[in-house]
Amino acid sequence: MDCLEILRISRTLVYDGERREEIPMGLMDWGKAQFIEIIEWLDDSNDTLAWRFPVRNQEIKNGAQLVVRESQEATFVHEGQFTDTFGPGTHTLSTRNMPIMADLRGWKYGFESPFKSEVYFTNTRLFNDLGWGTSNPIMMRDADFGMLRIRAFGIYSIRVQDSKKFLKELVGTNGLYTKDDITEQLRKSLMSRFTDALGEAKVPALDLAAHYDELSDLLRKKMDPEFQTMGLECSKLFIENISLPEEVEAMMDKRTSVGMMAPVMGAYTQMQVADSVPLAAQNPGGLAGMGMGLGAGLGMGNMMGQQMGAAMGQMTQAPYPQGNAAAAPLPAKSLKEELTELKDLFDSQLITQQEFDKQRAATLAKHGMA
Repeated sequence: MDCLEILRISRTLVYDGERREEIPMGLMDWGKAQFIEIIEWLDDSNDTLAWRFPVRNQEIKNGAQLVVRESQEATFVHEGQFTDTFGPGTHTLSTRNMPIMADLRGWKYGFESPFKSEVYFTNTRLFNDLGWGTSNPIMMRDADFGMLRIRAFGIYSIRVQDSKKFLKELVGTNGLYTKDDITEQLRKSLMSRFTDALGEAKVPALDLAAHYDELSDLLRKKMDPEFQTMGLECSKLFIENISLPEEVEAMMDKRTSVGMMAPVMGAYTQMQVADSVPLAAQNPGGLAGMGMGLGAGLGMGNMMGQQMGAAMGQMTQAPYPQGNAAAAPLPAKSLKEELTELKDLFDSQLITQQEFDKQRAATLAKHGMA
């Protein structure tokens, strides 16, 4: 090895968190190599929350340029104590814009010697689409169905609100801190607070889907104090889905089917009675009591429709009906009504003259007029 190679040293020019480019320089530049003149963070990642500038054994030159880009903050740490924090812009470091550092080090105005300090950059942009969800079902007490096991999931967004508190509580001495280092802890906290919010809201299981926005706001407010202790801000939080057990969903589908049938049950029964008249006319004696039976059939159809509508109202109020109430007896028809219905059947040629006379005689006998 010749003398030129012995006298050569290396100086780091580029600090980007992952790659360092080094070039050889002569002995005359050795003094300059010990001083940092530009401090900046070129962040090309999508998940880094904090990064420590690699000072190593170098000192920061008084008058060095600190470049802080948009959505960044730079915080100086001197012997374990947080000093000055800088926002976006290009700053020339001096005693004038580093009052805390100057006080800690006992600098006098115009002090120009280099100094050692750690520099942490924090990313203050919004980190979106962070997922949360219940890894296991959580218990919910419902007035309609009793105890239920439900699952829920959604998304939220965070940002660094207080750089010093964030560095103190979470980053510590780590040179690199990403969102993966905090998301698992936040997910568990969200799951716990969601259970509390669900219990306080007291929303029935059947109405949960209509109250996602209210539950989301309540959950975010419950999480705010915990986020603030870490120097973070929960900017947005959404509940995307709350799923019920399959048994409850099947019961809800059954209720929906019954509710769809109730309004048309009377018309359906009338159609069934009308279809049965020609069949009964073909059988001897099949029209005995047809007038009374037809009226009872029409009345029964209307009554069934009303009962099904009332039953739907009871099902939404009580999950487990206490038996079926006995149907109220139909009012007896007058002689005039029965004879009129019988005459309509004869005029419509649904029964013969002989059948009409026989049924008419039976009706008169029933009313004591034989």
